[in-house]
Amino acid sequence: PAVSRVCVPLSLAMYACAKFVSAPALVRRSSRVLCQPLSASVLSSPEARTEQVSPPPLAHPPVPQARPGAHRAIQTSAAHRDIDTAAKFIGAGAATVGVAGSGAGIGTVFGSLIIGYARNPSLKQQLFSYAILGFALSEAMGLFCLMVAFLILFAM
Repeated sequence: PAVSRVCVPLSLAMYACAKFVSAPALVRRSSRVLCQPLSASVLSSPEARTEQVSPPPLAHPPVPQARPGAHRAIQTSAAHRDIDTAAKFIGAGAATVGVAGSGAGIGTVFGSLIIGYARNPSLKQQLFSYAILGFALSEAMGLFCLMVAFLILFAM
């Protein structure tokens, strides 16, 4: 049999693909799956429901199964909050390591200023302006590191 092929412009095909990927129903279903625990997502999938075999009667009552459209809020325990707090402190501490680099940079800049002035005292004014520029750039990097540390601590 003859197969008819229709030539679709690439822009139209891409538009159709984007419409499919960003369909509201698909986005809602995906966001529901992301909010549920993994076990609820697996148990709510159609293939998992068809393969379930009724278990033999047990002495204790069965565990309730997750419904396909059930919403469950994310629950955090005290242990999880402690881990999150510890992670914030570790991240903030790692971000402040750059302040040490800033201090080393400032020391290098002014050490080089002294050496340059000792070699050629007539360039004192030009060397000093370069040193101030180097100091400002190095200090700015240290302040950026501190800003990131405070953002990690207080904005998350």
